[in-house]
Amino acid sequence: MTFVIELLVSFFLVMGAFFAMAGSIGSFRLPDFFSRLHGPTKSTTLGVGAMAIASAIYFSFHGEGISFHEVLITLFLFITAPVSAHFLAKAALHQGLHRKESSPETSRKSTDR
Repeated sequence: MTFVIELLVSFFLVMGAFFAMAGSIGSFRLPDFFSRLHGPTKSTTLGVGAMAIASAIYFSFHGEGISFHEVLITLFLFITAPVSAHFLAKAALHQGLHRKESSPETSRKSTDR
């Protein structure tokens, strides 16, 4: 494998790991359900997609040609993650779960008065 392909695969792996970690931290640190929904659906999906693209590049240049498995997995992931997040948010609204109003910025503003 050439140096350029190794560099490209490494770039996508590092980018995927960064976004997966940021999504996981966001899912843990954000205050309410609707805010936490962003971590797994946006950032983690992008991270896993970048790792799948790195895998597709690696296996395409490593042997049998273009690897359609990783391309289909990435496509399926990018289609299903926003749809599932939409259904989760809609179910939460239907159950009466509301957004948490007290964030650090709003509580700071209320104590300043």
